[in-house]
Amino acid sequence: MKSPVLTIVLLVGLSGSLLTLLPKLSTARIPGNQQDYKPVQPIAFSHRLHAGEMQVSCLYCHSGAETSRHAGIPAASTCMNCHKFVTAPLGALRAEDELAKRENRRPQPIVSPEIQKIYDAMALNERRERDPQKTPQPIAWTRIHRLPDFVYFNHSAHVSAGVACRQCHGAVETMDRVRQESDLSMGWCVNCHRMANATGMAGKPVQASIDCSTCHY
Repeated sequence: MKSPVLTIVLLVGLSGSLLTLLPKLSTARIPGNQQDYKPVQPIAFSHRLHAGEMQVSCLYCHSGAETSRHAGIPAASTCMNCHKFVTAPLGALRAEDELAKRENRRPQPIVSPEIQKIYDAMALNERRERDPQKTPQPIAWTRIHRLPDFVYFNHSAHVSAGVACRQCHGAVETMDRVRQESDLSMGWCVNCHRMANATGMAGKPVQASIDCSTCHY
């Protein structure tokens, strides 16, 4: 016959273990879930500034999203469409202009450290021209959103159907450093397809597949 004292001790121990584990279970994730992943990038590119304040379209930089499976990362030459002329934040340029006026001299060129990294990657000199003594190097951006290899996803199919970028990626225009907003799980995708079939997308009826072979083949 078991001792009542031993039973009580076991119950107390079990209760204590559950109280310890419950907070951890509430934040437990399935393998591969990188929701809220927010790595430091080699250049501190602010989507809040570019997509938010400057209202640069997502598709201007990620043009592949309209025509291909992959959204793509913009080449440094795309950055140079603006940063050939914009070399530093407006506040820093204005501060140099005001200082130059007080000192009765011409303003000095101002290049922010982060924009300088673009020039270095493209092997440009101080005049932002190709320096033959330097070698261009690709910018080693850290990938944030990654689906398993056994999942097929096509950006162009979703963009053409009227799916807004923020439906999957969140309010990127508010993020200084981009994070993975959604868990990108199969259940999350399937529920989105079911909702789209029920309510339409961008005011139009759609037939979003929930057949396994659409994403797994």
